[in-house]
Amino acid sequence: MTANPNSIFRLRKHADYQRVYKASRKQFAKQMSYFFTLRPQLGADGTPLRDADASSPRVGLTVGKVMGKAVDRNRIKRRMREAVRKNLATLNTPVDVVLHPRRSVIDLDYPTLEREVASVFRAIQRAAERQPREGAVQPMSSRSR
Repeated sequence: MTANPNSIFRLRKHADYQRVYKASRKQFAKQMSYFFTLRPQLGADGTPLRDADASSPRVGLTVGKVMGKAVDRNRIKRRMREAVRKNLATLNTPVDVVLHPRRSVIDLDYPTLEREVASVFRAIQRAAERQPREGAVQPMSSRSR
């Protein structure tokens, strides 16, 4: 089975979603809430993760039944995936992101949705650059003695 280029950047496994939820706090934007965490390169047993590309971000969407009928939910997901695809270059760290849109996204015009996703990705990129990577050596002044 060959993967299309966009599927590489998607979260697919339930365990990945759970890891992101557990490792981060809910963040809010105007039209969506989101979770993100830096992706570890090693699993719990110390072996390299199979899907851990060293440089690429992965994004997952959650659109629950409260968002409407299946037609509405699928429309939201299609629009969100396209906005994510266009703005994915903003993220250049190995980060896992889960986006949870609000119901108002279905009536939102596409350029506004795209700007919202871009601003969320910029905020995630800034925050990811501030977080220390796992296994990184801290400077001597910040180490506890």
